[in-house]
Amino acid sequence: MGTSASKLPKDLLSEYQELTFLTKQEILLAHRKFTELLSREERQFPSSRVSMEKILSLPELKCNPFRQRICLVFSTSENKDGSLSFEDFLDLLSAFSDSATPEIKSHYAFRIFDFDDDGTLDRADLEKLVNCLTGDTDETRLSAEEMRQLISNILEESDIDKDGTVNLSEFQHVISRSPDFVGSFRIIL
Repeated sequence: MGTSASKLPKDLLSEYQELTFLTKQEILLAHRKFTELLSREERQFPSSRVSMEKILSLPELKCNPFRQRICLVFSTSENKDGSLSFEDFLDLLSAFSDSATPEIKSHYAFRIFDFDDDGTLDRADLEKLVNCLTGDTDETRLSAEEMRQLISNILEESDIDKDGTVNLSEFQHVISRSPDFVGSFRIIL
């Protein structure tokens, strides 16, 4: 934590400031949090990755219903295991920061909600999205009819080209009419 291995060189800190929406203090705090998730041995290697399990233990993500999707979307791991490098972690925090643009926030929200990673939100993605928000238990799960009606309403409102899916452009159009979305799409360090 206080070791020299956990310090960020000034030139790297400046580069991270230029490439993210984060302040110097936010980057340093992010580095400290990230480093605390690494073992002593892992701290010796700048390219160390933190497992998705450890990332999900952070209080900022622990209760987020999309926590696993968030890790998967921001992870550059070739294994597609949701582990994060420090740069991945900064990208995640930057996209969720108050300073990120609405376009950046909506782009990443769309990717998080696109559970099958096919570039559209189809009925299956929307059903998973609703279940994440309502909880997928017997007490909270919508009935089949309620789910069908809700998804039909979402598509009616969002599917401008009437192809049965919502693409990024359509999603951003809907989000642009919802100013509350940008404020709610954040993770506070």
